[in-house]
Amino acid sequence: MKYLRWDETLFKDESVFDPDYLPDALLHRERQLTALAANLRPALRNSTPIHTLLFGPPATGKTSVMRTILNEVSDYAYTAYIRCPLARSAYKVMARIFERVCKHQPPQTGISITRLYDSICQKLADDRKALIVALDDFNFLDDDAANDILYTLLKAHEEYAVKIGIVTATTERVMLDMKTGAIFHPDEIYFPLYDEEEIRSILRQRVKLGFYEGAMTDEAFDRIVELTAKACDLRFGMYLLRMAGIEAERRASRKVEIGDVERVYEGGAKVFLAKSISALNSDERETLKIIYSIKGDVSSGDVYKILKAEVNMSYTRFYEIINKLERLRLIDVAMGRKGKGRTRYIIKKYDADVVMAALEL
Repeated sequence: MKYLRWDETLFKDESVFDPDYLPDALLHRERQLTALAANLRPALRNSTPIHTLLFGPPATGKTSVMRTILNEVSDYAYTAYIRCPLARSAYKVMARIFERVCKHQPPQTGISITRLYDSICQKLADDRKALIVALDDFNFLDDDAANDILYTLLKAHEEYAVKIGIVTATTERVMLDMKTGAIFHPDEIYFPLYDEEEIRSILRQRVKLGFYEGAMTDEAFDRIVELTAKACDLRFGMYLLRMAGIEAERRASRKVEIGDVERVYEGGAKVFLAKSISALNSDERETLKIIYSIKGDVSSGDVYKILKAEVNMSYTRFYEIINKLERLRLIDVAMGRKGKGRTRYIIKKYDADVVMAALEL
């Protein structure tokens, strides 16, 4: 039968395309897994883990590596995994740690952050177990919150003799105040971008886990790999795999074809870009808008002249914004000739119409 019946599906397990899905085997991150495991191993014998910073561009496996190793040590130590975009204040972070250690939620009102902290430390001391606090997307914490929570946890051993290790994951450097920076010296583990062959093998792994055999044509898969490599973002590839499968089912087709990929790409790129753009502040959004509004080649000097005239932006701040847009894979930067000299050119990674539409969402 050529077409799917109403009760048939192409998906063997659609959940493998979820952003939070954690595969049994993490491909191409063996070095990072080994390094983080070594840093957290002291917690297994109730010693202080080595504080660790996971650093690199978005969608390079930081969260997956963090969660994989936390799962392995959770039988021997307390672990608190916290998504900082959902807990931006020091109180919310401490409340999440309290829930993981004390096994119940704190009262909704009437309890101070100091009492939460004291309860956590007393529980750790009573149980003689180490605690690992994992702060994912650490750069989303408010500056004061980042400094307060780190300083408090790092000083806990002086009052309670407890063993606490901190793991942070971030796409950009977080400037700590002098007091906190003087005592927080994490071991850094870098996560580079995946190359095209690594992207291909990871997406192939998900196709085998998520679709029935033969459900995706080679042409459709190759196109998804190409679009994912261009975006330098595996999350986009997972999105395209799922949505192309849904589009094929909508046609009652037994195979995902390249036309399904093309149909979901444009709208998907806009929605996916909007998620990345949501991490930008007003100056960063304006810079991105100017870059994509200029037709033809874009030099960094041209963009800076416009921003200097419109908002009187310093060059140091402009340089920081360009670096952030590059880390988020919204642009690329390359050196090139201009007249008799050389200048930095900004390369647009997406169609201007798609970016402008995403900025409006």
